[in-house]
This record gives sequence, C-alpha cells and structure tokens, in this order.
Amino acid sequence: MQQKIIILDFGSQTTQLIARRLRELDTFCEILPYNKFPKDDKDVIGVILAGSPYSVYDPEAFKVDLTQFVGRLPVLGICYGAQFIAYNNGGNVEPAGSREYGRQNLTTINKQCPLFDGFDDNSQVWMSHGDTITAIPTGATVVASTETVENAAYFCPDASLMGQYDGHQPVMGVQFHPEVFHSIQGTQLLKNFVVEICGGKQDWSPDNYIETTVKELREQIGTDRVILGLSGGVDSSVAAVLLNRAIGKQLTCIFVDHGMLRKNEFQDVMKDYECLGLNVIGVDASDKFLGDLDGVTEPEKKRKIIGRDFVEVFDAEAKRIIAESKEGDSEVRWLAQGTIYPDRIESLNITGKVIKSHHNVGGLPEEMHLSLCEPLKWLFKDEVRRVGRSLGMPEHLITRHPFPGPGLAVRILGAITREKVRVLQDADDIFIRGLRDYKVKLSGEEARRVLAAGVPADMENGEIEVSLYDQIWQAGAILLSDVRSVGVMGDERTYENPVALRAVTSTDAMTADWAHLPYDFMAKVSTDIINKVKGVNRVCYDISSKPPATIEWE
Repeated sequence: MQQKIIILDFGSQTTQLIARRLRELDTFCEILPYNKFPKDDKDVIGVILAGSPYSVYDPEAFKVDLTQFVGRLPVLGICYGAQFIAYNNGGNVEPAGSREYGRQNLTTINKQCPLFDGFDDNSQVWMSHGDTITAIPTGATVVASTETVENAAYFCPDASLMGQYDGHQPVMGVQFHPEVFHSIQGTQLLKNFVVEICGGKQDWSPDNYIETTVKELREQIGTDRVILGLSGGVDSSVAAVLLNRAIGKQLTCIFVDHGMLRKNEFQDVMKDYECLGLNVIGVDASDKFLGDLDGVTEPEKKRKIIGRDFVEVFDAEAKRIIAESKEGDSEVRWLAQGTIYPDRIESLNITGKVIKSHHNVGGLPEEMHLSLCEPLKWLFKDEVRRVGRSLGMPEHLITRHPFPGPGLAVRILGAITREKVRVLQDADDIFIRGLRDYKVKLSGEEARRVLAAGVPADMENGEIEVSLYDQIWQAGAILLSDVRSVGVMGDERTYENPVALRAVTSTDAMTADWAHLPYDFMAKVSTDIINKVKGVNRVCYDISSKPPATIEWE
C-alpha cells in the first residue's frame, strides 16, 4: 500500500505548491480536478481542498460533493477550501470589505488542537483572500485568529457533529496559506495534518521511489528494448539513469546536436553520459539544422524548422535501431520520455479538458508503434533532482538550468549563422561560468527558499554559501545580431553587436522575476565579454519580469 493524500484543485495558483510541501514531508500526494475524487482508492488517507480564484457564492464557482469523503477521511480546507466547507455546513462567508493579503500573525492559537501542535506564539502566516468566514461550520470551534481575521482557522473533531455526514473523521479549515514560505510554520501545520491526524508514515523518499520504480519498470518492459531522446537536461538525464538501472543495455539513448547547444556542451554531456554507463548514440546534425535555418529570421518559423528537423533526425536513427532490434533476441517496443508531474498537471485544467499537451520528443510518427514509458511521471522538478542524487549522478547535471529545446536559435535575434552561434556561445559561456564561480552567503528566508529548492548547502551559524547559479532558475545571453552598436577599443572605432544578459528567479517558470545580481559581478562579466568575445562591444541586462515579458526573447 502506498499511502496518499488527495489534493482537489479548484484553480488556485498555489495548488502545486501544496503538493510540493507534502512531498518534502516524504508523503505521496496526487493533485486531481475538484470533480475527480477517486471514490474507490483504498490508499487515500486524507483530503485537502485547495484555493480558488472564485468566491464560494459565485454562480460559476467550482463545487464538490463533500459527502464523498467528509466523515470517511480527515479533510483540510485551505482558503477557498475552508470557505467552501463552512459555506456548505451552516457557516457564513462574506466579502472582506478590503482584500486580506500579506503577512499576518496568529494572535490566538489553540495549541491543544492537533492541527497547531508545536506552534509558536504569534506565528507568522500569509493571507490572500477577498472573502472571509464570518460564521464557522456547525460543530466546529475557532482554533486560530489574527488581529483582522477572527476565524483564521476552525476545527471539528467529528464530521457527524456537522449534521449531514455519517463518518466520524475530523474536518478543519484555515484561511491562510500554509504552503507558502511566508507562513513560517506552514510546513509544521501540514505535517500535523498528514502525520498526526491522517496517520501518514512518511515513507515517500527518493530511495524508495527508485526501488519501487525499478521494480515496476522491469515488470513493465520485460525483455523489450527502449529508446530515449536525451536533451542534456535534468529530466531526460535522470530518466535515462533510472531506466539504465532497471534494464541496462536494453536502453538506447539518442542525443542530437543541432549545432546550437552551449559551448562544448555536446562533447561534455556525451562524456558525462558515458561515465554514467549509458548506451548513448550521439548524432551531429548541425549541418542539416544550420543549412535549413539559413536566412530565416521569423522566430516561429525557426522553431518549426528545428522541430521538424529534430523529428526527421531522431526518427531516422530510431528506425535504424528498431530495424536492428528485429534481428536480435528482443525488439524495441518502448519510447521513454522525461515527462514530470507538472507536465501532466498542466495538460489538464480542473474541468478535465486538455489545454496544453505535455512535452514529448517532438511528435514522432505514429507508424513507429511504440508504447510510452515515463519513469518520472509522478515527480516534481526538485524531486527529480533528489532522485538524481540518490542515483549518484554528478551535481552539475542535477542542478543544470532549463535550456530551450531549439537552443541558442531562440537567443539569436535575426538570421542564424555559424559565426553568430560562435559569438553567442562564447558570451554565454563567460556569463554561466561567472554565475557558477561567484559565491554569496544567505540567511533567513532567502536561505530557506534556496534549501527548499533542493540546492545542496550546509548551514553554519545560520548561513549557507551558494553560487549565484544555484539561486537562479534560468540564465543565458542573447545576441542582438540585427543591431549594430558603436564602440571604441583602443584608438579604433568599432561597429559590432550588443549582447543582452538574462537571469530570472522562479519556482515553475509560469511566472519569473529578474535576478538582482551584484554590481561587481555584472561589471566583471561585462568587461570579460567585451574584451574576450570578438564581435561584441556592448553588454546589457534584461530587467523584465514574466509577465509581461517572457523568459526567452523569441
């Protein structure tokens, strides 16, 4: 039995964050649309109702039949979830007058309530709601308040006290968000719910995941062979190593070089994969890609050409491997992908309709007739990294930033040539190496955020030391190849290209803020790029956030 908490999604932006916090507590959880509760799943030990952009009294608000689980399982409502339970069980929810948003402190806490066991006086929490609970549900008592929110949390020890449920499991709700960092003891509250109230064993760990998944993969694949397209990124690399542990040489990986990877990346990553014992075929298709991109300036057309060429190159190599396998003892019957849990969540909205298909190898032809294998399909990005560490992978592969599939093609504005790729590779290499080399000390909330993201660091005297690279979600250089900038080098006038640097902080890439890099670091990187990269005489820094901008320029 794999214990699990079900999180019902009502459209909140922080629903995934609740799941990530539970996983950090070594507890398996699954996010499902509000109307898809699994009635017959015997492994469910508790239910969390997440937030929503709607008001509970809005005609379009998402509603769930609480009788499916209230009374039968412990239930925690967060923000909208707490209001929905109150609204449907004799309580009352009204507009707050003004939006209750930001940091607040719990002025009263019932520490005898199991939900608040271990809490400190005046514990800081984070509010974010336009409505407020003015009357709590029948049978419940108030267990926490702030100066402005009397009913910040309520607790009912027995659902039958509410009058419409047969079971006797507890029901509770909080109007603040325990999943966000600003709720200092939010993780403690979630642990109290999962462990003390639901009886969670906290047996979800990278080592257990590896052991279970390896067993499942062996049963699923048998003696068949598997093809996996590698990108050099974290997800596909960890998927490959995990599959390799399960089936060894039955796995064949294909790594395509389209000529627009980072400097020396193809050679470096191939060496890493060989050291990991992977069976990897490296395909240098740079001539094909750069030839087909010759003279193309429109961004979307670039992407389509690269996507089409990748499919053609991968398909040709895959068909060769498939043909050879038919002459041996086992055939290729599986296509493996590094799909992770957020990809699957984002492929469905809370109504269950597809709004975004998750990433794949690029729309491979159906005539390949391969079944799909996704060994990371239940993991968040930070969990993928934890699994990678447990598998013994090198840290530079595990902490690698996301990198766009089309590579530097979307970071060269204008037509793409080998010389422009060379210029951008050199500038980008200086920037990325600089981020890795520059160390900073962090404490307090900044340190907690970095550690929670899975960055390996030791706390000493309340401080950690990490590189700028490890604090950043994604970084890179952009070549403004259609722009010429006047400069002076020595006694000569130059007329060369500017380079823009981009670095952002984020948790999921849905939103991102520009990274506030130290001035001395920026000065050194700018000087090094201008002095060492022929063809560049000006460096700019992009201070746009997403939204309204995007992380990439094209």
